[in-house]
This record gives sequence, structure tokens and C-alpha cells, in this order.
Amino acid sequence: MSIPRLAPGDRLVLATHNAGKLKEFQELFAPFGLDLVSAGQLGLPEPEETGTTFAENARLKAHAAAQATGMLALSDDSGLCVDALNGDPGVYTADWAGVPRNFDHAMKRVEDALQAANATEPGQRTASFNATMCLAHPDGRDVLYVGKVEGVMVWPPRGTIGHGYDPVFMPKGYDITFGQMPADMKHSWAPGKRGLSHRARAFDQFFEAQIEK
Repeated sequence: MSIPRLAPGDRLVLATHNAGKLKEFQELFAPFGLDLVSAGQLGLPEPEETGTTFAENARLKAHAAAQATGMLALSDDSGLCVDALNGDPGVYTADWAGVPRNFDHAMKRVEDALQAANATEPGQRTASFNATMCLAHPDGRDVLYVGKVEGVMVWPPRGTIGHGYDPVFMPKGYDITFGQMPADMKHSWAPGKRGLSHRARAFDQFFEAQIEK
């Protein structure tokens, strides 16, 4: 289903309460002159993420924000999938950090699980970051955009940039982690350029389909 393209000055709700994710969205959207407001800034409640896939949870968040505000809403459900852990933590990536969120604990939990699986060599520690974006219209229409970046898990954590599991994920073809990369390198996205991060790659598809050129 098609949803109208966005032009400078249009308002878009970013369906997130996550400060790190909001910052990345703002960096990606910076050149396009949209009026961005987050679900957190609007005081919207966080919907319960009951889906078992990234797509289901992305839809839950986007539609909740679109229906609550009567505006277009963009969500992102993303996570770390570690091959030796059968894809965990996956859709439960944030849950592994507990409440309140403690990603130092979450990173150690992943590492402990890898050690328990005897995944000690780089070839045994492959993983991917995955992002599914959902653009939802108040009338119930939506469109999905999916991005993925492959890499390897490292230990101990390296770098303090970024958020979440960034310090223990080294993307394929690089010798530094997302936690060591400045934002422009991590995203490395521009019109006509695919980008590096999972979110940048999903955003590239969104840009091509939804941003007025």
C-alpha cells in the first residue's frame, strides 16, 4: 500500500521512547527539513511489544503512534541476532538489558552465552544487527523497510560511542566496533549510497520510497 511522500515541513512522529534510537533517527533525517517529534516527547504510552518478529513489533509501535496522534508515524524494531545462540537475543534484544536498561549487563549476558556455547573463535561468533522500519498512516495503511548488517561479536567491549550492544559488534570488513565509530561512519548514508548500519540500510529504502526528491 502506498503512503504519500514526505516533503520539507511535514510532521512525522518517531514512534520511540529510546533516546539512542531517537538520536540516530534525527541524524538520518537532518538533511530533509521534516518536523520530527517523538512518541516520548508527546507523552504517548509505550505499547507492549508482544510480537515475535521485528515486523510485528514495528507495526505495533507505528500504528499505536499514528492512531494516537492522527499523523504519519515511523517506528523501528531492531535487534542483535547471534548465530551461535540460535538468533538470540533477537526481538528480545532490549529485554536482555533488564529494567531499568543496563546494556553492560546485556553485553556480558551475550558473552556468557557465547562462552557456554564454546563459541570462542571469530568464525563461531558471527552475528547480525537487523532493523525493520514501519511507516504507518492513521487510516491503517503501512509499509515496511528492512535493513541488515553482518559482523562478529568481540570481547571485551570496545568504544563508548553509540548505544546498546554497539561496543561488542564489529561489522564485516571493519576492524573497529560500532562503539568506536562516529555517527557519520556508522551510518555512512547519503542519497544513492546504501550505508553501513542496519538502520541506515532500512532508512535508504524508506528514503527512496517516501521522501520527496
